[in-house]
Amino acid sequence: MSSSLPASAPPPTPPDDPEAWYAPAVVDQHAVHPGVVATIAETPDGFTYDVREPALTAPDRAALDRVDAYFEGVAPERPRTREGTVERAAAGLDEKHRRVLDRLHDGSANARRRLAYAVLCARRCLGELTSYALDDAVEVAATTGGDVEVHTRSFAPADTALDDPEHLDRFLSERLASYTVPFRDFDVPVVVYRRHLLDGDAFDVRYAVQEPAKLPGDDALLDAAKARVRDANVDGVVEDRTEFVRAVAERFLDRRLTAGDTRAWVDAARNRARRALAAYDLALPPAGDRYAPGRLDDLVYYVLRDLVGEGALTIPVRDPHLEDVEANRVGERVKVVPRRGLGASGRIPTNLAFDTETGFVSLVRGLAASDGVELTAASPSAKVNLAPREVPDAVTIRCAVALPVISEDGPHVSIRKQAPDALTPVDLVDAGSLPTELVTLLWLAYEHHGVVLFSGPTGVGKTTLLNAHMPFVAPRDRPISIDEGSREVALPHETGVSLTTRDHEDPHKRVTMADLMTESNYLNPDVEIIAEINTPASFETFGEVLNTGHGVLGTLHARDIESLVNRVVEQGLPSYLLREVDLVVFPRFVDGERYVGDVVELLGDDHADRADGFVEKDGDRVPYHTVVSRTADGGFAVADDPVLFETLAARTDRPAEAVEREFDRKHDYVRYLVDADVSDTDALFAFLGDIRADEAATVAGLGDA
Repeated sequence: MSSSLPASAPPPTPPDDPEAWYAPAVVDQHAVHPGVVATIAETPDGFTYDVREPALTAPDRAALDRVDAYFEGVAPERPRTREGTVERAAAGLDEKHRRVLDRLHDGSANARRRLAYAVLCARRCLGELTSYALDDAVEVAATTGGDVEVHTRSFAPADTALDDPEHLDRFLSERLASYTVPFRDFDVPVVVYRRHLLDGDAFDVRYAVQEPAKLPGDDALLDAAKARVRDANVDGVVEDRTEFVRAVAERFLDRRLTAGDTRAWVDAARNRARRALAAYDLALPPAGDRYAPGRLDDLVYYVLRDLVGEGALTIPVRDPHLEDVEANRVGERVKVVPRRGLGASGRIPTNLAFDTETGFVSLVRGLAASDGVELTAASPSAKVNLAPREVPDAVTIRCAVALPVISEDGPHVSIRKQAPDALTPVDLVDAGSLPTELVTLLWLAYEHHGVVLFSGPTGVGKTTLLNAHMPFVAPRDRPISIDEGSREVALPHETGVSLTTRDHEDPHKRVTMADLMTESNYLNPDVEIIAEINTPASFETFGEVLNTGHGVLGTLHARDIESLVNRVVEQGLPSYLLREVDLVVFPRFVDGERYVGDVVELLGDDHADRADGFVEKDGDRVPYHTVVSRTADGGFAVADDPVLFETLAARTDRPAEAVEREFDRKHDYVRYLVDADVSDTDALFAFLGDIRADEAATVAGLGDA
């Protein structure tokens, strides 16, 4: 009888085989995660897509309810995108959640795996959308009236059983960037993503700081820890504030966590004793493993963030990918402005906000105090400098803070950060921000002590343009920068000096623009740079500097030449002083792109016949000539007859033809720099130094190269 049996059982018929009587409509079936299977079936109307997840038994569901009850009131830390969901699922539950699961579940290993996946979906991923997000065969998802359909690589569209699921915005989001930002000993993840969902929110790009997840009771525990740090007795001088705060917080939190963890294990043992006592050792964990690894660090992070850092703004302030951080009112999302390269432009909202005015006011006062400024009802606002330990010294962070005294909506903070590395003219040409001819004109003006202004609204790149061309100031010249409140000008010169004003409630400790003007004259400058001509004091300083005969560089807030003339005159300066200005550069910021829109030269009466426009103010006419303008196709129109040649010729006692020849020669160098991609400031400054020292030898070296 046994000889009639087949040698082996035939293999099962695949579901997509036409002979498979039990699933004739199935066209594809594949695993998307251990224990999770996706099935695509054909219907008369197209396709359906379904996922089968590990089935939970009644005890499993009861355990899941206990987990949900444990975390009641604690918002889950969900990934922001499908990519984040895949990474989160691959990593599984973190140690904190695994320990909670151990305490609240006492079933078999298989039951624990089923429950772990359910907790992962419910608490750490995208709920019922998790399995769909894990399927890399799903390329596109779309919604129609709440119903979700997916497009896989081979079958589309396929209807799902989902009906207006939660977290759909995250499922439909696209990750643009992901990186970490250092704060003390922590590397905090940040993700920038684009939401593909129409829900009435004008912001499609978001910025999210993924701080450590909190457990129930953590907020109260953190408040107690911060209070303990504030009340701690100090013997002598605290040399390292961070280490002091860390030590006090760790001692306090270690005791609290140990006590709390012991009680939790006792409760767990009592609940599981009947069925698990014979199989499990329910003794308290050893002293070296009192609580989950990383648990203490997570809590210490929040203590340091609030007492040593800048609270909710700690990570954005340190993020080198951001140039602006803004917190406008309580309950509103903090906004950030990313630098080029993150795939986003303009203001984007974050997942950060201030919940109470008390906490927001405390932060505002702390930011001011960090720079030695006290905010009061009499002095409710200030512009201060921040210097976080993790940010390079060369990076200036300006911070404007204000109390509710001057704002109906409450306190506000506006932070502007310089780029870690200054851009060069080559970077700007490569980005299409300006033509090589303008770089050459600015080289001439900077080197021969011209007067150049960069004018436009906030955030268009005025200071970036000014700093990018600073290497063109001759290496042996002495540039002196006069900054109001913070250093914004980057001077690569050994001879350069940076001066800044300082606000203080005590007049004897205050440093004003007038003080800096006096100091600057003592320093024998060749070029004076006024980083921001914005206040009455800075306009007065600008007018005085124009009369010195030094080269002058600066930035000003005016959108066009008419606005500039009006603003200067309204600030009390006579319009005839503007005839001393050689070039005014008007940068623009449109649809995430920064570029030079127009460049004009202001003319004296002797060149009024060359003007292509006039600005009339208080009975006076200020003629101007457009040198560079942006064209509709994104290129630049450059005039071939700038008056600057004649101006510099008179200033250097040469014929205009000689200046024009110098322009042509320098233009060749600029094109070489662009072709050779000399985009490092030090390398550019060294090249210009060689040109200045021995132009013939430098040119010969270029030929050999």
